[in-house]
Amino acid sequence: MADESAATTPPSIDGNVLVAKSLARLGVTHMFGVVGIPVTSLASRAMALGIRFVAFHNEQSAGYAASAYGYLTGRPGILLTVSGPGCVHGLAGLSNAWANTWPMVMISGSCDQRDAGRGDFQELDQVDAVKAFSKLSEKAKDVREIPNCVAKVLDRAVAGRPGGCYLDLPSDVLRQKISESEAENLVAEVEKSRKHEPIQASLKSEIESAVSLLRKAERPLIVFGKGAAYSRAEDELKKLVELTGIPFLPTPMGKGLLPDTHELSATAARSLAIGKCDVALVVGARLNWLLHFGESPKWSKEVKFILVDISEEEIELRKPHLGIAGDAKTVIGLLNREIKDDPFCLGKTDPWVESISKKAKENGEKMEAQLAKDVVPFNFLTPMRIIRDAILAVEGPSPVVVSEGANTMDVGRSVLVQKEPRTRLDAGTWGTMGVGLGYCIAAAVASPDRLVVAVEGDSGFGFSAMEVEVSDTLLNPILWNCLLSCFKLLSLMMQTLVRYNLAVVVIVFNNGGVYGGDRRSPEEISGPHKDDPAPTSFVPNAGYHKLIEAFGGKGYVVETPDELKSALAESFAARKPAVVNVIVDPFAGAESGRLQHKN
Repeated sequence: MADESAATTPPSIDGNVLVAKSLARLGVTHMFGVVGIPVTSLASRAMALGIRFVAFHNEQSAGYAASAYGYLTGRPGILLTVSGPGCVHGLAGLSNAWANTWPMVMISGSCDQRDAGRGDFQELDQVDAVKAFSKLSEKAKDVREIPNCVAKVLDRAVAGRPGGCYLDLPSDVLRQKISESEAENLVAEVEKSRKHEPIQASLKSEIESAVSLLRKAERPLIVFGKGAAYSRAEDELKKLVELTGIPFLPTPMGKGLLPDTHELSATAARSLAIGKCDVALVVGARLNWLLHFGESPKWSKEVKFILVDISEEEIELRKPHLGIAGDAKTVIGLLNREIKDDPFCLGKTDPWVESISKKAKENGEKMEAQLAKDVVPFNFLTPMRIIRDAILAVEGPSPVVVSEGANTMDVGRSVLVQKEPRTRLDAGTWGTMGVGLGYCIAAAVASPDRLVVAVEGDSGFGFSAMEVEVSDTLLNPILWNCLLSCFKLLSLMMQTLVRYNLAVVVIVFNNGGVYGGDRRSPEEISGPHKDDPAPTSFVPNAGYHKLIEAFGGKGYVVETPDELKSALAESFAARKPAVVNVIVDPFAGAESGRLQHKN
């Protein structure tokens, strides 16, 4: 009788399987995260259903990876965390997605619902904790709610202005079971009922007004940012520039939508371009600190902004002369269609175009004259030129460049050349340090055909690589053996790169600290702790390359141009995890709090 009863019991699945099944059926192919109680089974079930789970050592870096993955693919990046502190650590990634308007979903386990408020293991009101950075937060209170909750957060993350969403999964819900047939019906019902984006409202009058402003302008400028990159608007922007002959200026992460080498690029004449333009078409870029809020003295008081943004709230906040609420790719396509019916083009001999071209050429020649010098000990320019040339020499798809740090990111933005869209990731809207290696992993996973090159300051690198520096002079065998166990815990991202054998080369500009080590004046070196290291100082000549060697990767330490060229040639060709430790003069840099544009 027992056997007969078992034979008639329909097969069942638990909440872990249903979450994994819902994610897979709704298009999720990758997840990032840290497993533990109560989500370990969820990660394993997701892998069994074809979702690649990239396991990290800490939720912060996993969250940064998930946010960047959302930007690079246009699909929500998924972060999986444990409850309580895991959720809190994951807020770094969720808030990064919020700040940069990238689609992401953080999924966290939580305590049993019956034990809420009683001090359960890792208990936290996580829905409340994520509120400031989440477009939508859902809590599955019963196993049957899982498919609908999953669909809602996935869809909201990409709807309108992209951003982060949150899904809370109580432990008891993950343990609940339902029959396979009921689970299938629930998932199928959600698949059928998913809502798509509403049809774009008519923009005929706004498009006509925008074209009229551009046509009548004497000194027009096109500015585009990572919102245009996310929208995949590169073809439309290329056509617009070619149709009109208007110079363009990308924001740092808009670089590559049109090649930096394009003859109408105003990047090397930025101050002239924004200071003198009379009409600026701003596409997928916010008029925030990165663009000096669109205000004088950086911009002319008379400039008329045409702001194209997916968010009506952003347009209302900035109060441009003309606002067009819509997807960048769609809007630029409509502008091209309107211009094609009655074309206009500035031409190479137009005074405005000539002035931009002349200034860009002058500034470019000045920069190249500086870059041509081989300075040893290294300043920032000499190794950056060598890195630029090595990246440009890579055959096939352009590498994805990840850049963070103070001087390293600032110099790299001016020197490194982007020729393809979405091939530059940096500290972004928030200027967040510590994103670099998470971004590298996301880029390697999202674009496995591309080499990923991280150009990192030693401070930015240290956020996600380690909290222990090792000087070469200290690396005797006894101390190395003692520290190896620490490295296994602290060299978080190095191990992840090697474990998944990702094609990532990390180049660390090692100048001994934040901005370059001890910059204190004699008056500042006083008090009872005057013999302590400066707040900006790291261990001189830290052996960062040793970290990846501890896990089987390749490390290089370089101090001359020939050594750097050799290390880059070998590591780029191998397309395996590597760290190139570039020793830089600690007095070569300067304090940099905001992106400074002096050209």
